[in-house]
Amino acid sequence: MAAVQVKKAQIQAEQTIFALDIGTRSIIGMVGTVENEKVRIIAIEREEHAERAMIDGQIENIDKVAALAGKVKQRLESKLHFKLERVCVAAAGRALRTKRAEFEMEVSGKELIDDEIISRLEAGAISKAEEVFDAENRAMEDNRRFYLVGYTVCQYYLDKYMISSLKDHRGKSVKVDLIATFLPSEVVESLYTTMNKIGLEVASITLEPIAAINAAIPANLRLLNLVMVDIGAGTSDIAACTDGSVTGYTMATVAGDEVTETLMKEYLVDFQMAESMKAQADQEEEITFTDILGFEQTISRDELLECIQDTTDLLCREIAEKILEINGNPPSALFLAGGGSKLTGLKEGLTAALQMDAKRVAIAGNNFRTSAFSDEYDLNNPEYATPLGIVVSSGLNLINASFRVLLNGRPANLFRSGSFTALNLLMMNGYSFLDIMGRSGANLVVTVNGKRKVFYGTPVEPAALFINKKEGRLSEIIQAGDEIDFTPAVSGVSAKASLGDIDRAADAVELTLNGIPADLETQLKMGDVIVMRCPGEDAEPEEAAETEGTVESDAVPEPEEGTEPERAVASEKAAEPEKTVVPDRAAEPEKTVVPERAAEPERIAVPRRAAEPDMTVVPEPAEAVEKSGEPLSGGEATKTADDVKPEEAPKPVLNPQGNFAQRSVLEAVSSGSEAAKGEKAPVQPPEIHFHLNGLPITLPRKADGTPYFLMDMIQYSGIDLKQPKGRIVLMVNGIQGLFQQELKDGDNIRIEEEM
Repeated sequence: MAAVQVKKAQIQAEQTIFALDIGTRSIIGMVGTVENEKVRIIAIEREEHAERAMIDGQIENIDKVAALAGKVKQRLESKLHFKLERVCVAAAGRALRTKRAEFEMEVSGKELIDDEIISRLEAGAISKAEEVFDAENRAMEDNRRFYLVGYTVCQYYLDKYMISSLKDHRGKSVKVDLIATFLPSEVVESLYTTMNKIGLEVASITLEPIAAINAAIPANLRLLNLVMVDIGAGTSDIAACTDGSVTGYTMATVAGDEVTETLMKEYLVDFQMAESMKAQADQEEEITFTDILGFEQTISRDELLECIQDTTDLLCREIAEKILEINGNPPSALFLAGGGSKLTGLKEGLTAALQMDAKRVAIAGNNFRTSAFSDEYDLNNPEYATPLGIVVSSGLNLINASFRVLLNGRPANLFRSGSFTALNLLMMNGYSFLDIMGRSGANLVVTVNGKRKVFYGTPVEPAALFINKKEGRLSEIIQAGDEIDFTPAVSGVSAKASLGDIDRAADAVELTLNGIPADLETQLKMGDVIVMRCPGEDAEPEEAAETEGTVESDAVPEPEEGTEPERAVASEKAAEPEKTVVPDRAAEPEKTVVPERAAEPERIAVPRRAAEPDMTVVPEPAEAVEKSGEPLSGGEATKTADDVKPEEAPKPVLNPQGNFAQRSVLEAVSSGSEAAKGEKAPVQPPEIHFHLNGLPITLPRKADGTPYFLMDMIQYSGIDLKQPKGRIVLMVNGIQGLFQQELKDGDNIRIEEEM
């Protein structure tokens, strides 16, 4: 025993494969390592659902399933003495659908066939399968979003001849025949959400029937026509093979729960008691139970079997029909796996339904030792077919990953639904819109002696996106084999300030905050009105101060992060229609219209990172506010010499839209110097108008003087980027747009999901 403990202590977390089988009735966790081309199982934990949190293999209550999976994970970690961070899972569900497709391509007969050629070949077949699948959905008016969650190669061909592997061969023609599998998006996403809730990253995903057949039927037996049926509580997974390949798989939505429900209705017991009665029937001649009225009863085993006979016959008929559907005929041999395979009478019922010899129907388990072993556990258990299959599939590289994309050095989660963009890929892998675009820190706007003062939040540190080591766009289509490097945006920090941060406040002989005397340590809030008098200054006219203070205070609403500057400016201007606009404002950068950028299709959708050298400081006009004594039309974008203390001076800001926009602003500021000497510059209205999806939309101009971009409009389109229903179409004035495309007043914008 001591030797076993020492051996376990030497195993490192990164050497292990952790699998979770999220079943309808229970969750089984299994951890193994690869030794001599076999998987050695070192830890197993199993926990049953206390309530029906899953139905027909699909997660219904994410919180309850996550809690139970977390308990299994913790027990395994206690046994192994290290933390489990990555998990392999298998997807199932009542809506699994498959589509078979072939694809052929010509190759150079001189070069060896490598992984890239095989990837292109398989990607072509997958695309054909998706086209047929999407066409069928449209014909059936099925608007659900499906993901391609896996595929299995049935056969390769080299120059018209069947071959088991194409790699390193030479030929002129290659062809693949494969089966693609699709599941509704909610099935896959609920599985990932559950794993994320317990701190696990999904390392790989396969399908339950594929996992089970990898454990129950080794590759060296697949020359025979064999079928494996994994009968769980909610679903029965079926896979068939012949001539060395998996030829089909499907799922029946009848399984052990049907028998349980029959017992519940017949004997008035709850679900847990009915499950207990099923278990007793396998071992006891008499079954004792307590019904929901509290009466204890005892029945014979024969009576219980007679009660469930009709349900068992129905189960056997439906499974038999599914087997014939994918295999055409009764198979040469049938393997039964899963907890439901232990049900008394099921084996005999399937034998009769398929008209097979009883000697050709067996409980799976004997072949598990071909690919796995354990010093601590007896693996000869049909319930282990799926979890063991997940470990074997991942550990022995049986999960088909030819359509592979690396995200930050690791295989990305790919749930394809036709072609997908870099944005789709990032969303599939847990990044939010905030990670991609970021958000500037909220500014703090107050009024000091009737003048606006702005404390600036820090700017967003833009995200960085590189595709195959080159700067990429969010709209760029991702291809098999692409390598994506993505660094999320870092949102800015909202401004904070106290009364003492206001210039000369410490020397003031009179200091009030919103009409009440206050200490220098008092924290400021959006819209606060400060009145102060320093030595040697005359007191402000009380009435004027009150009037201005009231206007400013009322005009500035309570902020929302990243949006309050615009709202403050718009509200403030709406409240001051009687004020005269001072013409000497030519130095304001926000009055310059940034030229249209439609001629730059190569512009990337994600901006440069702050670490890159191309940084430009946009000069701030120092006198405009000082001269006018009132807010400028640009709002927070303009500072005054009095407003900005040395420690508040803005740092060099990396242009968040690329060099072009910043360069345009600098040129505009430079050319505006002549106007500052005498010419009057046109004043921009405080609002900007667009048409979005046929409806007018009016927005305040941005406080920092930057224009609106197409990506800014997504939040008003009603599209949920975390769960898009189709491909997102971006159009500006009838022309396809880019996320970072600059918008102009009056632009007609369309942002819709194409089903």
